[in-house]
Amino acid sequence: MWSFIKPRPGNLRLWQLALLLALFAFWYLMTAPGLLPNFMFDNDRQAAFFFGEPLKVLARVWAWFVSDADIYRHLAVTLLETLLAFAFGATLGLAGGLWLALAPMASAILEPYVKALNSMPRIILAPIFAVWFGLGIGSKVALGVTLVFFIVFFNVYQGVKEVSPVVLANARMLGASPRQLLRHVYLPSATSWVFSSLHTSVGLAFVGAVVGEYLGSSQGVGYLILQAEGSFDINTVMAGIVVLTAFALVIDGAVGRVEKKLMKWQPRAGETEKL
Repeated sequence: MWSFIKPRPGNLRLWQLALLLALFAFWYLMTAPGLLPNFMFDNDRQAAFFFGEPLKVLARVWAWFVSDADIYRHLAVTLLETLLAFAFGATLGLAGGLWLALAPMASAILEPYVKALNSMPRIILAPIFAVWFGLGIGSKVALGVTLVFFIVFFNVYQGVKEVSPVVLANARMLGASPRQLLRHVYLPSATSWVFSSLHTSVGLAFVGAVVGEYLGSSQGVGYLILQAEGSFDINTVMAGIVVLTAFALVIDGAVGRVEKKLMKWQPRAGETEKL
């Protein structure tokens, strides 16, 4: 039944907010001592020790941003690392995907090497990047770039490869030059694939920044989480996760706005059904 119900723009945010509040309520009930019987733990405090308490997590976030206001320096570092990794990784992935998709000879030669690099667990490169670029921003950006690059690269490569041969033939018959083909045929075809990969890449850019901060850093949200883990402060750990998730959603929303502006030519699902 739910598959036939379509959300209305007016109440969609209300449903999303209601779900968020329900999740927090469930979290509170399961971790608050004495409210509900807990069969997974020996006593009421164990659930709070492992999962934190939502009110204390929100209090920690409030202290970071308002009362103590001591997170801004750390958050600025993590966001800078994330944005740089996202920008460089997406740009290199877009350029590399276009180049190999339009160069069959180079694609045939480099294909096994690209697949080999993609199959490598990029997290193991973090210590190597720390040696190469030091413990500053450079090593975190480099790790994030390796995570973002391949997501964008393969989506762009696939998007260009799936250009309709009929559209290409018609454009060539009309006298389109290679540059015009790239601008008016290949890039529009790959645009939807690009933005699909960018939405995924936002989270991966954060992963690269935070993992790099885990391995060696004196600032950043990942550093705060690491310090909290060392003292078994699960509430601060959960607060750091909440902050990172919120800012990842903000960046993803910005990508979505750019996507809407650049993809105005593409009809939406509802408009297609009306036609």
